[in-house]
Amino acid sequence: MKRVKMIVAYDGTNYCGWQIQKNGITIEEVLNKKLSELLKEPIVVIGASRTDSGVHAMGNVAVFDMTSRMPGDKVCFALNQRLPDDIRILHSEEVAPDYHPRKQNCIKTYEYKILNRKIEIPTQRLYSDFCYIPLDVEKMRKGAAYLVGEHDFKSFCTVRKQAEETVRTIYSLDIEMEEGLITIRIKGSGFLYNMVRIIAGTLMKVGMGAYPPSHMETILDARDRMAAGPKAAARGLTLVSLDYEKKLKKEIHGENKDWSYTLCQEQVISAGDAWLTIHRCREEDFERLLIRVVHQAVRNGALRVYVKDEEIDGRIRIGRQYGFYIFQRAQEDSPWYVTQK
Repeated sequence: MKRVKMIVAYDGTNYCGWQIQKNGITIEEVLNKKLSELLKEPIVVIGASRTDSGVHAMGNVAVFDMTSRMPGDKVCFALNQRLPDDIRILHSEEVAPDYHPRKQNCIKTYEYKILNRKIEIPTQRLYSDFCYIPLDVEKMRKGAAYLVGEHDFKSFCTVRKQAEETVRTIYSLDIEMEEGLITIRIKGSGFLYNMVRIIAGTLMKVGMGAYPPSHMETILDARDRMAAGPKAAARGLTLVSLDYEKKLKKEIHGENKDWSYTLCQEQVISAGDAWLTIHRCREEDFERLLIRVVHQAVRNGALRVYVKDEEIDGRIRIGRQYGFYIFQRAQEDSPWYVTQK
């Protein structure tokens, strides 16, 4: 048995998204069927990003397991002969048996395109949203700046379950306009359900003058979907790429007006130890931050996570369950707590 990784590009116009649905054909369904026919064995693909109905991709990632002797790097050529014209495998290769596209640290890049002119251009109707109201791109850029960094993006997503973690990091959010076509390019650690489309729809409101740019901060603070603008049309959204982390970051720093912390991972590989220092954090965000960052360290390979709360000593309760974790004092009278085995 071997595992093969594929880079998948598709025009999402005629599909009900990535994940198999009862109400229509999906990308995952087509890949499963065509791979099974090609390799003469049942194949089930695992996708990195479950794009919505009508959303496009230039670089989604998927893996599958096979017993076939076909070389992993030849799968793309053989499979493309069987796929419809609106789906292509850009690259394929054999990877480690435990490689999982949704359990790796990566930077996801999306683009949202808006055709901003008085009359729509037919050839762009499937790959951009149309807006005849003139949009002020400079105001949109100023509004977008409030979203860069680590924030709770609950206002900018459709929450699917009560306990869903809504904190994400946006590394960059750039907006360019050329010949009436506005491109919003966003890079982040991951995105919530409908997050990019809601950000795009809200930025369009800023561009129209319905919201001042500073209102983006007010929307973030509200942590309420009703505070943000509408969800933009799916056809304007394209998943551009997923760039996987090749080397574990030695240090992660998260900071905004609600919290500040440093996660040191320098000893994760050599000793299995990670060190989390919480410099400050609002009381209402403390437990979520603790669980979220400790879990990130464990997912990155830490066997033990040492935590120090610089703001309020004793805020971490010994023996209390925090998600999957319970803490004890690292040493008597020490400011450090450590996850119990």
